[in-house]
Amino acid sequence: MNLPQLTLQARSLRECFDSSARRQKRPVWTRDQLMQGFVGDVGDLMKLVMAKENLRNAPPDGIDARLGHELADCLWSVLVLADEYGIDLASAFAAMVTTTSARLAPDAEH
Repeated sequence: MNLPQLTLQARSLRECFDSSARRQKRPVWTRDQLMQGFVGDVGDLMKLVMAKENLRNAPPDGIDARLGHELADCLWSVLVLADEYGIDLASAFAAMVTTTSARLAPDAEH
């Protein structure tokens, strides 16, 4: 699956969350609330990474599936935030890789 397909799926899931919130008479999440949710997911991911590195107790139901789930949650947040702000994530990522690679090249002037 490519990035535009992932973005479409992320947008569709966002619409499902919004519809669910409306049915329950709750407000849909704003951009800043989406970001807050992302920060929470990153915190959950950090705990799982620490468990994977034996720095915390691992969850009793195993870690790899939960680690994959949290990584997917984080990816969803990044895709939705990029979509919300009109960021072409593929272009932004390519530009970042090009710029950073050039800066880190052995013959680059520092």
